[in-house]
Amino acid sequence: MHANSLARRLFITATLVSVVILAVVGFLLSTLYRASVERSFDRRLNVYLKTIVADVATTPKDVLPEPALGEPLFEQPLSGWYWQINRIGGDVVNSKSSRSTPATGLPALDVTTVENTGGYHEGYVDGPDGQHLRVVERIVDLGEDGRYLVTVAGDSFEINDDSEDFNDALFVTFGFLGLAFVLTVWFQVRFGLRPLAQISESLSAIRSGRAERLEGKFPKEIAPLASEVNALLDSNRDIVDRARTHVGNLAHALKTPLSVLLNEAATRNDPVAEKVREQVFLMREQVQHHLERAKIAARVAVVGTVSEVPPVITGLVRTMRKIHRDREITIETRLIDEVKFHGEQQDLEEMMGNLFDNACKWASSRVEVEVFTEKAEKAGGRTYFHVVIDDDGPGLPPEMREQFPSRGRKLDESKPGSGLGLSIVMDLATLYGGKLLLGNAPIGGLRAELVLPSA
Repeated sequence: MHANSLARRLFITATLVSVVILAVVGFLLSTLYRASVERSFDRRLNVYLKTIVADVATTPKDVLPEPALGEPLFEQPLSGWYWQINRIGGDVVNSKSSRSTPATGLPALDVTTVENTGGYHEGYVDGPDGQHLRVVERIVDLGEDGRYLVTVAGDSFEINDDSEDFNDALFVTFGFLGLAFVLTVWFQVRFGLRPLAQISESLSAIRSGRAERLEGKFPKEIAPLASEVNALLDSNRDIVDRARTHVGNLAHALKTPLSVLLNEAATRNDPVAEKVREQVFLMREQVQHHLERAKIAARVAVVGTVSEVPPVITGLVRTMRKIHRDREITIETRLIDEVKFHGEQQDLEEMMGNLFDNACKWASSRVEVEVFTEKAEKAGGRTYFHVVIDDDGPGLPPEMREQFPSRGRKLDESKPGSGLGLSIVMDLATLYGGKLLLGNAPIGGLRAELVLPSA
């Protein structure tokens, strides 16, 4: 999942929600279990407390009983289990405690901070030898026979130990449950977003020329998007067809007036007629250039056109060798088999033909052609290929290379041509999102480097 992706956002959000829910539920279960263990422990303490209270109530006045609780831990010193009876008020103050109770006795509960349930006080105190005690106490009022504070305490280690065992089991269980949630979320995100990936793959197929429309069955939430994209593609093709028709009609409409002017000028032989013929020829070239450019722009708007590059270059090389056979020009090529131009083959031939013809016209004896690809700057970005054409002719100085974008301007009047070749190549390359670069060739002449999008 990429850093800025819908799948990543959904996955992280669902995972965080699951973790928060598991943490809250785990905390509640741990708290409830500890409270349950405490209640169970308190019931055990209350059994002993009620037994002692019954003995106190049935023992003669001023005599403290010796309860028989049947628990050996009350007989072992500092065992963590203690009971204690304190007579409070009156003239006689005495107390009695289990053999396990230290000589200093048990600390009293702070009744302002402990639980009070039905006359019983329950809470925690720090006992001897670093023990943490759970204490239950009750005041027994026997009227004239006096008032007594009965206390029973047990080591809370059992509560903590049971709670820790439960927490460990809870942690392991919720850990596996959390892992199961994460895997489930991952599967749901991947499965749920699969139609979007399918649309992306279909659009890539359309862009590369392998398909013309979005095909396949999509979920009802995605189906309207696919339908709108197909409608947009159909509309785009209709617009291109109308543009081609309009350009064709305009070409025919302009040919007739220009032909009339040329014919009228041909009947006269004076400077005015010569100037008219000159300007008419220039207008025809310019009109033809702009009409071709309009047709090219319409073709570029068509999504998904792909052309093989090596066959075009190979065919042009054969043609140039035949045309310049008498000059014995050597043309060397270094090509890559799997290179495709993301555009019309006719436009690729137009660009390559102009550059090849220019190189062969100016070369002394040698022309070199190399094709190589360029990696995308970022993942999923557009890729390009380069066609480098070098000749060993006189080349061009930097100040003249800067003039080549000027439409119809010939860089050298000694060679035949209208001067539109490089301008056409530049216009075509720009329309396709590429560029034309001129520089010095290692073999001594001009280097023309054409950069175009690849499929």
